Amino acid sequence: MSIILRFFALALFFSIVYGFIVRHGSPEKGDFIIGICVLASVFIFMPLFLLHRWKGKKLKDYTLSPENMEKMKQTLYEKKNKRR
Repeated sequence: MSIILRFFALALFFSIVYGFIVRHGSPEKGDFIIGICVLASVFIFMPLFLLHRWKGKKLKDYTLSPENMEKMKQTLYEKKNKRR
């Protein structure tokens, strides 16, 4: 999956660069290429990247729930007492 994502990211990057190069000759065609690449990066690449990065992780570990707030307070309290 990571190889596919890298390839897709590079393809999008070079397509955007190509759109800027084409834009000097015909602005409408260059803007169209850049727009399609931006839409593809937002609606295709980003969700795939997020799925790849969050696979196997629990969202509960990264939210500020009351129990996580208590863990943070306890950790800060322990660090503060450890310095003394």
